[in-house]
Amino acid sequence: QPSTNTPPPLSDSALLDLVQKQTFRYFWDFAHPVSGLARERSNTRPEYGHEVVATGGSGFGVMAIIVATERHWISRDTAVKHLLKSVNFLLKANSYHGIFPHWLNGATGKTVPFSRKDDGADVVETAYLFEGLLCARQYFNRPTPLESDLRQRINWLWAGAEWSWHQRDGGNSYYWHWSPNNGWSMNVEIRGWNECLIAYVLGASSPTYPITEHVYRSCWAESNHFINGRTYYGIRLPLGFDYGGPLFFAHYSFMGL
Repeated sequence: QPSTNTPPPLSDSALLDLVQKQTFRYFWDFAHPVSGLARERSNTRPEYGHEVVATGGSGFGVMAIIVATERHWISRDTAVKHLLKSVNFLLKANSYHGIFPHWLNGATGKTVPFSRKDDGADVVETAYLFEGLLCARQYFNRPTPLESDLRQRINWLWAGAEWSWHQRDGGNSYYWHWSPNNGWSMNVEIRGWNECLIAYVLGASSPTYPITEHVYRSCWAESNHFINGRTYYGIRLPLGFDYGGPLFFAHYSFMGL
């Protein structure tokens, strides 16, 4: 029998409000109480528990907090204090040449392995984290002590991230992972087209440890799945897998680009 508990139809504006508020609530209400960072998911799995936070997901959460501030759902000072808690945590957490792991323990800041050999730096997840932090640095631009402190601490993290380390001595490839225990054993080159574009943009933009221009052409653009040019449902697809692949291929980088 059809349910009678059907929500009323929403206008486009009301739907946007609802989606933005609920997105913000996940990152705000469910943030780890110690670090303020985003939990990996709302349920637990056998391989990890409630303490695991996601570095890349936390970058998305920073953007949600910016939206909430702009929409006046929280005050600027409330937002900045929360972000300062997270940034101060990150300054003391495990990183490898300034690049963070995919997962951290949200209470201790220690690395939680993502897989057996993926127990160190993840340059793509770190790019998502900085995508959010750099947006916060630009948004919270007032000359107040709180906002000035936040910007300075984000700059410390940004200046310390050695993107070029993942180019392996200036070579022709850009590598997703590095581990102090397993070195380059994961051996995953970051090739397009997919969700990883932001790792190239931020790597090239680094004021301290930039990747070189040639690695974009020799690695990212030198892929069997980069150029497409075919038409699907009347729409020409310039790049990527047939039919375009999952939406997060665009979402993850273009939230900040």
